Amino acid sequence: MRTRFAPSPTGMLHIGGLRTALYAYLIAKQTDGTFILRIEDTDQVRTIDGAVENILRTLHWAGLDPDEGVMMRDGLPTEEGAHGPYTQSQRFEIYTAHAKELIEKGHAYYAFDTKEDLDHMREAESAAGNAAPKYDSSVRMRMKNSLTLPEAEWKQKLEDNEPHVIRMLIPEGNVIRFQDEIRGKIEFKGMEVDDQILIKSDGFPTYHLANVVDDHLMDINMVIRGEEWLSSTPKHLLLFEYFGWPAPRYAHVPLLLNADRSKLSKRQNDVAAEDYIDKGYLPETLINFLVLLGWNPGDTKELFTMEELVETFSLERVQKGGAVFDPERLNWFQGQWMRNFSPEDFAARIQPLVAEVYPEASSDPQFAQRAGLIQDRITFFPEAPEMLSYYYSEPKADMELIASKKQKLDAKLAKEVIELLIEKLEPFNDWNEDALKEFLFALADEKELKKGQLLWPLRAILTGLPFSPGAFEVAAALGKEKTMQRLKKAV
Repeated sequence: MRTRFAPSPTGMLHIGGLRTALYAYLIAKQTDGTFILRIEDTDQVRTIDGAVENILRTLHWAGLDPDEGVMMRDGLPTEEGAHGPYTQSQRFEIYTAHAKELIEKGHAYYAFDTKEDLDHMREAESAAGNAAPKYDSSVRMRMKNSLTLPEAEWKQKLEDNEPHVIRMLIPEGNVIRFQDEIRGKIEFKGMEVDDQILIKSDGFPTYHLANVVDDHLMDINMVIRGEEWLSSTPKHLLLFEYFGWPAPRYAHVPLLLNADRSKLSKRQNDVAAEDYIDKGYLPETLINFLVLLGWNPGDTKELFTMEELVETFSLERVQKGGAVFDPERLNWFQGQWMRNFSPEDFAARIQPLVAEVYPEASSDPQFAQRAGLIQDRITFFPEAPEMLSYYYSEPKADMELIASKKQKLDAKLAKEVIELLIEKLEPFNDWNEDALKEFLFALADEKELKKGQLLWPLRAILTGLPFSPGAFEVAAALGKEKTMQRLKKAV
């Protein structure tokens, strides 16, 4: 299967665009096919410098490198493949030639209507009760085009370079039916489709002509795109028919929604994929989260590697309705993928970050053990230096932290607990996590203390943090000498 992702370089890659690219990538890979990246930059006014580079960097970060088309080589965008150019602004002669072919076949026509003409048409249609005025068979014979003007007149207009567009001719009474890979059978009546502009007055092609021509010439046989393009599909299918080309299969994926089921927007969520990269989300996290926004694997499995997705993904299990983008769910996936690393891999990933703040961490023989204590608690790698700070710097003994209302521990009792810990731990020599846990639990029972009343002051003194691994875990990792020093200092 040859699939394509065809973004417009009008800004940073949208998170919804990344999901569309993922679906197209998976379909290509599970059929031993080709994933193609095409840049649709026919709207030059909205094109932004650096947007192509952002798209390529984001796809590479996510593990969705294209097999053909526009790609990054040595830090610069380039093109590879036998069907180029893959950037639409370099293909204008191709589009113009195909538009003229449609005119010759009687499937398109020149239109010379001015803005005032079009405004007047819309006003008249609205006044007549047409809620959605459009340029179609009901109005075209009243407009200025090569179907209504004498041939000599419209040809002279062309010769005089009078502003004009090329429109496709939608037949009256036609019904366009097709099978969407996600939505099933879909039907549009010709009267619901307008005479779409194919070539604008500035000579630039519209999306409709350019994407049809390119999908054919690049041998695309599966088009996966957002549902906002569903209403345009009849125009595209007619164009394939007009040219005498076989149409690709289409799959229109559901929209991403805010919690209130409005379309995903900046007001409620970040919408650029790069925003999530900058926040420290893992590629595995974002891919896993996005693939399940609309796709149901059919069982309770939630964590998928890319290899597993290639094996199990199917368009048949993609839902028709919009999918709610839940940031809390995204964070849950981030935590799950943090836990999914092997202890060795996790320690290797965070050690350079911790060493930037605490250089001694780079040569700490106990670093892997200490890293293991935070793997179940960390959400983003940059949190690691603070979470491990108490191993490399002396925490402040903060009475507001040590005396905990939640543990029913006032300053007086906290001081008594600390002195008790010093007294009982000083002669204790079996200094490991399990032995410390057993000893401290027994001590709490003996002194009729709640476990939190005994363990909370110990943890707060050893770490200086409101959230940290358990007291006996930290004490074991710090060692007896440092533990006792901090307890005595706290008194």
